[in-house]
Amino acid sequence: MDKFLIKRPRSEESSNCPKAPPSSGSSEKNTDVNFNSNDIISDPGLQKSIEDFDIGIRDQVRREYLTRGPCQPTGHSFPQKEHGKQRRSFQDAWFKQYPWLEYSVTKNSAYCFWCYLFTPSRGNQIREDAFTKKGFNNWKKSLEKFVKHVGAVNSVHNDARVQFQSFQNQRQSVSHQLATYSQEMDVEYHTRLTAVLDVTHFLLKQGLPFHGHDESLSSLNKGNFLELLEWYSLRNDKVFKVVNQNAPANNQMTSPKIQKKLANACETEITCAIVDDIGDKYFSLMIDEARDVSVKEQMGVVLRYVSKNGYVIERFLAMVHVPDTSAISLKNAIDCLFAKHGLSLSRLRG
Repeated sequence: MDKFLIKRPRSEESSNCPKAPPSSGSSEKNTDVNFNSNDIISDPGLQKSIEDFDIGIRDQVRREYLTRGPCQPTGHSFPQKEHGKQRRSFQDAWFKQYPWLEYSVTKNSAYCFWCYLFTPSRGNQIREDAFTKKGFNNWKKSLEKFVKHVGAVNSVHNDARVQFQSFQNQRQSVSHQLATYSQEMDVEYHTRLTAVLDVTHFLLKQGLPFHGHDESLSSLNKGNFLELLEWYSLRNDKVFKVVNQNAPANNQMTSPKIQKKLANACETEITCAIVDDIGDKYFSLMIDEARDVSVKEQMGVVLRYVSKNGYVIERFLAMVHVPDTSAISLKNAIDCLFAKHGLSLSRLRG
């Protein structure tokens, strides 16, 4: 459910009580089903009542207000108000004493954050409008009124407090646990992927075969890929916790199909590096044909060019299957290969 939280713009973070957007001038209740962040106003004196929001988005509205917290403009120059012969004002210290208390800069009044979010819904309990809609500003009797507002254990305010705490603890809900678990799975997957790629890089660099004759669990030699991965995991605790028997049965990334995909991904990266190194320089082409074990014709392609440092370099580009070794077949294969990698025949010399 964290996906519904909308962060406050940076310009609003500097003040707990940003200015309200211009009023639309309509006195009708807004019951739009779609959530609009512009309806979320930090100043309690300008807020829409929770009942004015469509019931389908009220929890979303509460989450947004919960993210922002009560409007407590600490350090604000609170204006004084005459009470008989005395002049009194709101005090900063009250915020620490009453965490539910919030203050409206525009109306110079105090409100209850908990009671605003969670209206009473049981029996004959009636919400106190002085701390939810009208605002309280009789600073002479403020402390007395604050205590009276909190009331007994079963008061309207304490009922709202219980609902507030329950709603606040929804981060421990099933959906949050699933989200957290998903994040852990992402970290484990990244570690596992990095490990198998390291093994793939090593085998490709050394020109070693991946598969073994017997890759079953009871085999004494499962092949280079599986044996090297196991050797790697025994020397790295983080890798050991996420591979082989400690990996999910459907995400071990050790099957022959996955090994081939990893090798193909490395091949693509290497080929791109070779083509980028050639750039717009001239190069020559060397090809040779050979048959594989299935008696299919193959054409090996090697590029020869001068590097940026002035060295003559030969790079194997690809092995291409051709129907036969006639000139037209080889020409068509070369054209397709050049088009695939963005190489220009106009740069070919020899």
